[in-house]
Amino acid sequence: MQVSALASLVGVTPDTVRYYTRIGLLLPAIDADNGYRRFKNADVTRLRFVLRARRLGFHLDEIAEILGMSDCGQTPCPVVREIVERRIAETRERVAEMQALQARLEQALALWAGMPNGEPDGHATCALIDATGDEVHHTTTA
Repeated sequence: MQVSALASLVGVTPDTVRYYTRIGLLLPAIDADNGYRRFKNADVTRLRFVLRARRLGFHLDEIAEILGMSDCGQTPCPVVREIVERRIAETRERVAEMQALQARLEQALALWAGMPNGEPDGHATCALIDATGDEVHHTTTA
């Protein structure tokens, strides 16, 4: 099958298929008659794997490593577990940072509730943000 057929079958754009081919995640045969890339059912399976891995947050270089290991007959599962464990820790940290930001935003909005909109006076850009200097505490988990 050609690029467009594979893309349609899996639900991605032809550009996605071309990009994944260019970076080596997909390895189609080349038709000797016309130079077109020809994808097989194994490529459908491989592309679906790539898409599942992307949905789990794997980066393309990580997916390439996993596919490479599998292509060489090695199990990539220990590497996958390590990546997922690391990604969980990273995600927890980002969630904590976002929660701290949410708290700061809510503090700022509460502080601003009784304040009028200020006019630029050459000394302050926005009186609302300037007012948060000491009242809205910067809290992070870093």
